[in-house]
Amino acid sequence: MILKYTRFLLCGLLLAIVGIIGTAIGLLRPFNPGNVTIMAKMVKLGTYILGFKVITRDVEMMHEHHPGLFISNHQHNIDIFLASHILPHRTVSLGKKSLKWIPLFGQFYWLSGNVLIDRNNKRSAHGTMDQVAVAIKEKNTSIWMMPEGTRSHGRGVLPFKKGAFFTAINAQVDIMPICISSLDGNLDFTKLRSGTVIIQALPAVSTAGLTKRDVAQLTQDCHTMVKEQVKKLDAEIASMT
Repeated sequence: MILKYTRFLLCGLLLAIVGIIGTAIGLLRPFNPGNVTIMAKMVKLGTYILGFKVITRDVEMMHEHHPGLFISNHQHNIDIFLASHILPHRTVSLGKKSLKWIPLFGQFYWLSGNVLIDRNNKRSAHGTMDQVAVAIKEKNTSIWMMPEGTRSHGRGVLPFKKGAFFTAINAQVDIMPICISSLDGNLDFTKLRSGTVIIQALPAVSTAGLTKRDVAQLTQDCHTMVKEQVKKLDAEIASMT
């Protein structure tokens, strides 16, 4: 247990340092999407602190579909360390507006050009989605979204919300699903080697010619695709042990 909590403490310190340095860079280059890429190299150290091995597959396709929309399943706060392994240049995420007020990290997150959304204000949220479409089409920026809208904490891949898919259709860009194997049950932070995580990129899903009437089906198709792939990754990890 000592090793586990020491790791969490060190990860917290790492994010604080990233927040300080990232905020300084953000003040020099405010809202530049390239800031995220720079700091991802530091955030990546978190996976080594936590002691797990990361296997990535087909993630080069993310660069082929830049700028575009990436979606992934969302499990824990440590997802940020996993994303840093595969983050393409000029890629930002969509996060809750309240993140801006987290000391150090929140200011870095905001100044790095990540898109903040007020989920309690539907009118504001729809306006933000329009801004996301503009960022993809006109500012050479990819957007990473987690359409579950909340951390699953071992409950499997939760149902997807429709916002990401409205955005993709509005911008007429491909959607690239990113599947991350389950963390709960597969990682043990009390051990020196805590386990293995597999990140698998799936072939892009085209939105060409789709309209708002297709959102529900597109959402369901992408959810099924990610859920089934995560199950396969979990089975593979189980066979390793």
